[in-house]
Amino acid sequence: MKISKLFLSISLALGLTAGAQAAEIEVLHYWTSGGEAKSVAELKKMLEAKGHDWKDFAVAGGGGESAMTVLKTRVVSGNPPAAAQIKGPSIQEWGDEGVLANLSAVAQAEGWDDLLPGVVADVMKYDGKYVAVPVNVHRVNWMWVNPEVFKKAGANVPTTWKEFFVAADKIKAAGMTAVAHGGQPWQDATMFESVVLGVAGAEFYKQAFVELDPEALNSPTMIDALKTFHKIKNYTDAGSPGRDWNLATAMVINGEAGMQFMGDWAKGEFTAAGKVPGKDYICTAAPGTSGDFTFNIDSFVMFNLEDKEQRKGQNDLASTILSVPFQEVFNLNKGSIPARLNMSMDKFDDCAKLSAKDFVKTAKANTLVPSMAHGMSTFSSTQGAIYDTVTEFYNSDSISAEEAAEKLVKAVAAAKY
Repeated sequence: MKISKLFLSISLALGLTAGAQAAEIEVLHYWTSGGEAKSVAELKKMLEAKGHDWKDFAVAGGGGESAMTVLKTRVVSGNPPAAAQIKGPSIQEWGDEGVLANLSAVAQAEGWDDLLPGVVADVMKYDGKYVAVPVNVHRVNWMWVNPEVFKKAGANVPTTWKEFFVAADKIKAAGMTAVAHGGQPWQDATMFESVVLGVAGAEFYKQAFVELDPEALNSPTMIDALKTFHKIKNYTDAGSPGRDWNLATAMVINGEAGMQFMGDWAKGEFTAAGKVPGKDYICTAAPGTSGDFTFNIDSFVMFNLEDKEQRKGQNDLASTILSVPFQEVFNLNKGSIPARLNMSMDKFDDCAKLSAKDFVKTAKANTLVPSMAHGMSTFSSTQGAIYDTVTEFYNSDSISAEEAAEKLVKAVAAAKY
């Protein structure tokens, strides 16, 4: 009897210990808008179904700048979260610091090299090893349109920048806001890179924003793009400065504005509002960019942690992120397309199907380009230098396009050293 009691007490203790093995996985992210928060809730639910506790570490700010500032403080103090939303060349910067976990074991077991396009897999690796896992592929060069606004104004949806200004003039003359814009540096840069792509094409875009060629940055072509970009400000409203992107999207949803230049995460806001593509809104490539695709891949990196159970939790989180159920539900909510190949697109809307088709087409045509504005083409220091120059020019009426081009070259050169 005594032995039985002892066995029982040990069993209870072991049971308690087993229950405590569920790891607390702290996840830093900056998905805080309606559609984004809905997507994060799905990931939380799936991770908790695997027996782990999700500790939310959300930092508001659509471009993630605030989140990165907080993250650096945590890592420097030796207290990193289990996972953080980091992407593009910034993954390499964190890899250089020697603070990232190696996900190669789970990647090899699940065959990630076969599941992901090469261009996506390369971004997720540091020194040949997986350190990050992708959740999606966003197309950035979208233009979102309210067809009712266009109908009231008697305007046609533009496919070129020349047509854009004709349409914008008609909407403005009808007493409505032509372009819903949030005057924040990352939103200025988002609009600017679509203008550059539409004015000059993919080859020039790569010279300017991937190769950072000074001759391209300070060229007549760039000056033309800068003039086009600055002219758009005439078609925004007085409340534009500082406005969050999702509030600008709401202006299009509610018929207060005709267009917005924003990546396909804007679609999550339309979906959350119960709007139907092709009926309530139109998604179309920004003027002049129908044959191009600027990509932005969201991903999570895992940080080195000593706790064995937390490391298991990190692997479970990575596996969950790349699973078919999560890739489907997340991207249906977020408005993007799956990073994982060979998934059925049957449940996706026409915008996503067009995006998936164009992703493959532009990859073959070599017109698939990384988004500068969203940290996919340059290191963060260079991106910040371009942000500063672009937003200063956009908000000034005294800086000429020629002066802005010269500033662009100097700012990029200074950021590289």
